[in-house]
Amino acid sequence: MMAAIDVGLLPVVEQERPVGMVTDRDIAVRAIAEGKGPATLVEQVMTLDVKYCFEDEDTGHIARNMAEQQLRRLPVLSRDKRLVGILSLADIAQFEAGIREVGSAYRGIAQPGGAHNTGEYAGE
Repeated sequence: MMAAIDVGLLPVVEQERPVGMVTDRDIAVRAIAEGKGPATLVEQVMTLDVKYCFEDEDTGHIARNMAEQQLRRLPVLSRDKRLVGILSLADIAQFEAGIREVGSAYRGIAQPGGAHNTGEYAGE
């Protein structure tokens, strides 16, 4: 599915609410590297700790949070916590006002380490 729509991240939802995220890195590190086959369930390799933003938040604030959390993409939720989209730093960069925030965010993301290098996942 990721290859078909050319993405590296997919939200995992139950009844329109996010319960996890699966990335191409999750698949490489938590499935393939551990010798799991293509029949492995997503829930066995997905990241459970879902970071997100709300659809009515300011993009500058979101970009600062992305830098702090070292994330390039975030699920976007409505205030009743239903998934409405995915926001990337590239999306923010499309607006002239977001260029400075994106630059700052990339500097934060590029720092070594970070909380999401080995996030909690269902296989632990």
